[in-house]
Amino acid sequence: MEDEDIDLSTLSDQELVEQMHDDLYDGLADEIIEGTQILLDRGWEPYKVLTEALVEGMRIVGVDFRDGILFVPEVLLSAGSMKAGMKILKPLLAATGAPKAGKMVIGTVKGDIHDIGKNLVVMMMEGAGFEVIDIGINNPVENYLEALEEHKPDIIGMSALLTTTMPYMKVVVDAMVEKGIRNDYIVMVGGAPLNEEFADSVGADAYGRDAAMTVELAKQKIAERAAA
Repeated sequence: MEDEDIDLSTLSDQELVEQMHDDLYDGLADEIIEGTQILLDRGWEPYKVLTEALVEGMRIVGVDFRDGILFVPEVLLSAGSMKAGMKILKPLLAATGAPKAGKMVIGTVKGDIHDIGKNLVVMMMEGAGFEVIDIGINNPVENYLEALEEHKPDIIGMSALLTTTMPYMKVVVDAMVEKGIRNDYIVMVGGAPLNEEFADSVGADAYGRDAAMTVELAKQKIAERAAA
């Protein structure tokens, strides 16, 4: 590849940001780390680097993933590169109190140990500037309630890959209703066997068909809440 010869430090800010979009797309973590550092050294605010270079790059990845141009292994590489850049930015963002897109608690429901889809959502959500608390797999209702109590997120996300574990989502939602906290959170559900109808039947606010869609819906729901 002729890209090998590009000296990132010789690029203008705009060229460098575009090059970083390409490097994210290609899953080149070292280049993302270098580009992130160069922009910071040039006096860019961490939040600006995050949104213009990384989040925008992941948005492009998300669109092509949704359209079937990119596949899971490639998106995981892109997300890994994003994480490498985030490692540098995270402490800086925390120090400057940069605005977050929102906060989400996510986990796979009880009886289900599948997590590829969930992990993809976590990475894409983080890539879009969300803070994500991943409580892992096989979560009984108590785990969700504890996480809500502890982290006070905007969104609770539940995932399932088995038709047998899908109904457990309703158990969680019902428990939230019982505790009188259902309306404090946006409930999002996802997983291969789910559909819109099922999401409605368990009382969820949104059904994320795939990771890219989930990010869009999450932003939309948070904007609607803020407006209300």
